[in-house]
Amino acid sequence: MAEVFRAVINVISIIAIPLILILFLGWGVAKKVRVYEVFVEGAKDGFNTAVRIIPYLVAMLVAIGIFRASGAMDVLATLVAPLTNFIGMPADALPMAFMRPLSGSGSLGIMTELMNVHGPDSFIGVLASTMYGSTETTFYVLALYFGSVNIKNTRHALPAGLIADVTGMLAAVFICRILFGI
Repeated sequence: MAEVFRAVINVISIIAIPLILILFLGWGVAKKVRVYEVFVEGAKDGFNTAVRIIPYLVAMLVAIGIFRASGAMDVLATLVAPLTNFIGMPADALPMAFMRPLSGSGSLGIMTELMNVHGPDSFIGVLASTMYGSTETTFYVLALYFGSVNIKNTRHALPAGLIADVTGMLAAVFICRILFGI
């Protein structure tokens, strides 16, 4: 069972990105869209958006730095450790699970630290990488993008984002356990 699952995942990982690129380009050509020109126009808009969100980005990064430096991350990890042990998630991966919804660069730093300590081919290294790829920086996205367009009421965005993050974390643990048999 696990070998078949590994083989399927391997094939999907090889063809997924090229297939998506071909599908988008093909769809654009079929709809007679000037794909390159539209891409360049989108890149210009992206640059303007980046300039507009810099103040929100700085504020979010300072808040995350304070959260980590205060030791709150360690206290939170200690409190949740019994639950994560129950689902088979190593305690070393807890900081990654907590930081990922807050900051991409913060979680990248934690992932790099885990790789340096445990190795990139270890279960914790693979789990951290899978968590990084299967979740989003929910608080960062809400603060940055909603703030840049002055949206005050995020309604269901926060609960939906956090539910997606928890689902991604649980799926990462489940899939890594299946693929690596630990």
